[in-house]
Amino acid sequence: MVQIRQILCPLDFSDVSRHALDQARAIARQYASTLTLLHVCPLMPAAAAAPGLPLTPVPMPTPGDLHAVRESMQRFAETEVGTGIPMQFEIGEGDAASEILDRAASMPSDLIVMGTHGRSGFERLVLGSVTERVIHKAKCPVLTVPPIADVVPARPVRFTRILCAIDFSDASLRALEYALSLMQGPDARLTLMHVVEVTPAPRSAAEADVESRALGAYVAAAAHARAEHLERLIPDCERAQGRVETTLAIGSAHREILRVACERAIDIIVLGAHGIGVPQLLFGSAAHQVVRQAHCPVLTVR
Repeated sequence: MVQIRQILCPLDFSDVSRHALDQARAIARQYASTLTLLHVCPLMPAAAAAPGLPLTPVPMPTPGDLHAVRESMQRFAETEVGTGIPMQFEIGEGDAASEILDRAASMPSDLIVMGTHGRSGFERLVLGSVTERVIHKAKCPVLTVPPIADVVPARPVRFTRILCAIDFSDASLRALEYALSLMQGPDARLTLMHVVEVTPAPRSAAEADVESRALGAYVAAAAHARAEHLERLIPDCERAQGRVETTLAIGSAHREILRVACERAIDIIVLGAHGIGVPQLLFGSAAHQVVRQAHCPVLTVR
């Protein structure tokens, strides 16, 4: 059974981190979790990450600075979260990704919720790389929240339409447990999705014809077997209620996942951080591409 007692939400006061806090608040209420907000004060000069710029020393934050940051965090949280959720406030100094990972391990955190990007320009690129490092190294699941157009959410965060991508690896089966756990309320619906990946290499016309027939036979057999396997993953209790459906696609895994998420107005995508043929979360992997391109939050589970 999935239990989320401790949630860590890095905060940089940007709109994206505010949207991440909206998601963290919704999950905290659903699981009766304690929500810890973390702000990391950078100590690295900008020129260290952007060669060519003049070195500008970053002053060490004073106790007064840290007190002011903590008060800002509390005001920010009170405005966005309100009351009724246990909250803690922590401040780190130095490398953002390292601080987030260290705090998540020491809590220990059951979930990290963070934006996929930070503010504009240089800071946006830095936080993007921070998010990637956290997803890659965190031992707990990570929920990434993309930027959205509206400054204020049109409605409270609800996970009514959930998409869980399954490749039958251990990570994706663990992701399924989280997806089922998120189904709160009679109107919640879960789509289990599997993609038969097909990426044939270029061939001559004669070779392409032979390959096309062989590929067609493989895809037909694989699609039938995996569709049956997907159906067997639906718990009996959910099958009786009709709240879980399955869908099979053929093509590029991340493109098909993103297409279905868009067509069905999915509220959250849940997937395993490690999949078949993907030893780790890297550029080019299906999970990484989904995190980078999705218009809805993505929960990656090891």
